[in-house]
Amino acid sequence: MLELLRQPWHCLVAGILIGLTVPLLLLLGNKKFGVSSSLRHICAACFPANIPYFKYDWKKQIWNLFFVTGILIGAFLAAHYLSNPNDVVVADSTKLSLAKFGITDYSRLMPQQIFNVHNIFTLKGLFFFVTGGFLVGFGTRYAGGCTSGHSIMGLSNLQMPSLIATCCFMIGGFLSANILLPLFFKLF
Repeated sequence: MLELLRQPWHCLVAGILIGLTVPLLLLLGNKKFGVSSSLRHICAACFPANIPYFKYDWKKQIWNLFFVTGILIGAFLAAHYLSNPNDVVVADSTKLSLAKFGITDYSRLMPQQIFNVHNIFTLKGLFFFVTGGFLVGFGTRYAGGCTSGHSIMGLSNLQMPSLIATCCFMIGGFLSANILLPLFFKLF
């Protein structure tokens, strides 16, 4: 049975499960799907009296912390017990494009030439991980939620701000992947 689970799954399985999460959360108490607000709940639990932004009843949203904990546990279990032992399949044209940036290792899901502990302490790592992480966090708060909150929950509720945010996420992703990322790889 475990070997069957280790085989690559079709992407529709995850799509259907995520799609079923939205109505399930609504039926279970009008709860909204999103992950970025969990950091605020964690900070409110740790620093309740110090910062006015964290002065609210975070205990009403404690289910969200269990949800995120489940995501982390599920990711750990999937990575250690259900991961596909085969190398990641990458198209030849993509390999040629990535080789220009020094990415040649396809043995793992994330290229080890970029995503490793040693890169964190380089100029490239500082820029990509620290600056990129800050920009993602800032953008998430500025947009009033993350991609999962807007693109999954907000669009399913026909929210116009979520449509605008999702369009901006997509445009930003296309620009980053096709213009900014190649430019930064040349600089670093």
